[in-house]
Amino acid sequence: RERELMELNEGDFKRLTGVRRETFERMRTEVERKAAGFGRPPKLESGDQVLMTLMYWREYRTLFHIGKAYGISESQASRIVRKVEDILISSGQFTLPGKKTLQASGLQIEVVLVDATEQPIERPKKSKNAITAQKEAAPQKAQLVINSQNRKILATAFGKGSTHDFQIFKNSRSDMSPSILCLADSGYQGIAHFHANSQTPFKKSKLHPLTPEQKASNRKLASQRIAAEHVVAKIKVFRILSERYRNRRSRFSLRFNLVAAIYNSEICS
Repeated sequence: RERELMELNEGDFKRLTGVRRETFERMRTEVERKAAGFGRPPKLESGDQVLMTLMYWREYRTLFHIGKAYGISESQASRIVRKVEDILISSGQFTLPGKKTLQASGLQIEVVLVDATEQPIERPKKSKNAITAQKEAAPQKAQLVINSQNRKILATAFGKGSTHDFQIFKNSRSDMSPSILCLADSGYQGIAHFHANSQTPFKKSKLHPLTPEQKASNRKLASQRIAAEHVVAKIKVFRILSERYRNRRSRFSLRFNLVAAIYNSEICS
């Protein structure tokens, strides 16, 4: 399958896999380097293993269907996907800068965007305890901190869907340098108590409508924050982060960070 796909032009290759050919080659190199000299020869070559993982993220078909497409069992497909994910995340080539970059001095980060996205999860099996079942069915939520200048994802934080966006920010303890301007939506009202150099939209009330100046300020903020929505849309090209999440939650953050790091690699190249 790898040889067939390599005949595609650059545009079609990215439409199919979600990444550029250059990024795919980097991923394959890491898998080949890690697997060299260990165990018996695998049924799938390193390139096919990476392609299968990318297609699983991109299309989010069941591992049964993915395995049948590659002539392997469902359990083999699951092991290969997990192995490729672990190799890529441990290689250090596909990791996010992290929260420490927000605290370091001398970096050219002037404005960051903070936004959260929510993803539904597979409903649990029927439980006698309705309250427990309701908590387990709560969607998964991810928070992104994005460099406004180059739209690079700097850090992430995670919580259940029942957790408020602002609470996720507080739990993440994303201490930022005082010189960095933080732009957030109305879900982060009160963020100025934790980072003084922050801006959120003005909110109207029944007795206090917005003034023309406040409306203009909100429009300007929205035009700056729209970049965060574009970044979220880019990573949700991989349907594993946009459709109902069927896997265990324990691996959600790893996959989200891995896709986010691949997105960073794409825009940097």
